[in-house]
Amino acid sequence: MAIYLTKESKVLVQGMTGAEGMKHTRRMLAAGTDVVGGVNPRKAGRSVDFDGRAVPVFGSVGEGIEHTGADVTVVFVPPAFARAAVVEAADAGIGLAVVITEGIPVHDAVALTSHARARGTRVIGPNCPGLITPGQSNAGIVPPDIAKPGRIGLVSKSGTLTYQLMHELRDVGFSTCVGIGGDPVVGTSHIDCLTAFQDDPDTELIVLIGEIGGDAEERAAAHIREHVTKPVVGYIAGFTAPEGKTMGHAGAIVSGSSGTARAKKEALEAAGVRVGSTPTETARHVLEALDVLGGAAPDDAARDGARA
Repeated sequence: MAIYLTKESKVLVQGMTGAEGMKHTRRMLAAGTDVVGGVNPRKAGRSVDFDGRAVPVFGSVGEGIEHTGADVTVVFVPPAFARAAVVEAADAGIGLAVVITEGIPVHDAVALTSHARARGTRVIGPNCPGLITPGQSNAGIVPPDIAKPGRIGLVSKSGTLTYQLMHELRDVGFSTCVGIGGDPVVGTSHIDCLTAFQDDPDTELIVLIGEIGGDAEERAAAHIREHVTKPVVGYIAGFTAPEGKTMGHAGAIVSGSSGTARAKKEALEAAGVRVGSTPTETARHVLEALDVLGGAAPDDAARDGARA
């Protein structure tokens, strides 16, 4: 099984006719995603050819849902229009909105996530790589060929580290990998994904990737202690980040001891999470945990490669 995204998901792409939308729609289609349409009011009624597959363009998300039964939208629109795009999708009744756009003002991020939540729409992002259920569907910009289906669930603030851990553990495979984004305001949290993975019968182990800034990882640690029975392995990026300096994501700022990598690591370890000091060590912890669980570890050659 999987969380949030399956082979049955029908995907619209808001901004499909732009350069990034075109590029990543082609990649999503190549990965097997059922992309049923794009949304652009100025190009409604046309279709776009993707290597022999004609994908229709609708004037609104509501029109796209009416004609295709879409339940997922991937948002590639510029920051100034992202709030309106998500509000439109939520008002049309979309179930999942994956917001790839970066640079959305915090005020707009608060507005779009709260509006979507009130309408029953789950937002992944903004400023995220999206999510992938290998072998089934890919909504966003995650490279589809770096991992196979398996029993690891992955939730990450960082897109790049999502890709690295997927590659490190490619011989084991994943149920679903979710890049939640690292902005100060995001629609789906570590806790949301931990809950979903805990409830997914085919997810055997969870990998949590965090980074400096905020207290999301500390809150996730408290949730793990109380509600998660599956093994969790973690990695926190930013041990060498200087205090008071924003690093990478807009949310990755440290003030005093609050939000430091060390504080997050200690909180997770106190909740029973094994935390790696590098992505490769994190992958090794995963393999060792799977060895203990039995029956899910890769062969010796693959294990040795990840431990190198």
